Amino acid sequence: MVQWQKSTYAGGADGNSCVELAHADDSLLLREGDDPDRILHVTRDGLAGLLQVTYRPSHGSPNSRRSG
Repeated sequence: MVQWQKSTYAGGADGNSCVELAHADDSLLLREGDDPDRILHVTRDGLAGLLQVTYRPSHGSPNSRRSG
């Protein structure tokens, strides 16, 4: 059975919108808490690339994105 880990930022209540992460064999699994049946299989490098694009510490909060 896959054990999903919810972000501590999302809180502990059921129904929160959050991304959950799990490990399976040679890949990582990502899913949206609101849609747990849709699972994205990614490599470690793929997840690292996603985090680099979405998290830019020089631009403030983790949700900040560059425009253009």
